[in-house]
Amino acid sequence: MGQKVNPIGFRLALNKQWQSRWFAKKQDFGTNLAEDTTIRETIRKAIKDAAITKIGIERFANRVRVIIFSARPGVIVGRKGQDVEKLKAQLAKATKKEIYLDIQEVRSPDADAQLVAETIAQQIEHRIAVKRAIKRAEKTAMDLGVDGIKIRCAGRINGAEISRVEWSKKGKVPLHTLRANIDYGFVEANTTAGKIGVKVWICKRDDFQPAARQQRGGERGRRNSYASHA
Repeated sequence: MGQKVNPIGFRLALNKQWQSRWFAKKQDFGTNLAEDTTIRETIRKAIKDAAITKIGIERFANRVRVIIFSARPGVIVGRKGQDVEKLKAQLAKATKKEIYLDIQEVRSPDADAQLVAETIAQQIEHRIAVKRAIKRAEKTAMDLGVDGIKIRCAGRINGAEISRVEWSKKGKVPLHTLRANIDYGFVEANTTAGKIGVKVWICKRDDFQPAARQQRGGERGRRNSYASHA
């Protein structure tokens, strides 16, 4: 029987960081942890179409700094910054603390494991063949210059009576090499036959820069980041 280890948690001491970075006394730890979960759930519900890859949280006394990594920062900011102010007010009301928002753009969403997994899950929900979605995601990521990509889908694929696994791998994805820069993402696709789990591993060099390719307009030309302060 194989042992599965989360690639991010496996490398926390070396080249990965916690998404929540703060220190608390024993009596406050549970409250802060529940608050972090509330913040992340509130953000993901409020801006579902912003292609959010991860949400970092830092705490300083009674202030909370929330860092949102998104492929579409313009969707979060809104017209003249109205949407981001509403989101900040919503988070301040839920936590009763002073909230700082920092929105950073993900420049290569097709090479981000979480966003690739979400894209495949959306295609599966729209009844696109699993193998086709996997091959398309692999080709796009490899064209950007990643070292390797591995994709695994499990569940009642294409409405089958018995659940099965479809997986594919291109390039090198050394999961046991600690110094390897492995990005990992997981999403569940909700289909009429049930849930289908989508896991994506992407191996990138430490100095990874996406290969130049034709820009598709839209959100990519917008500002890199938007910091909102109280």
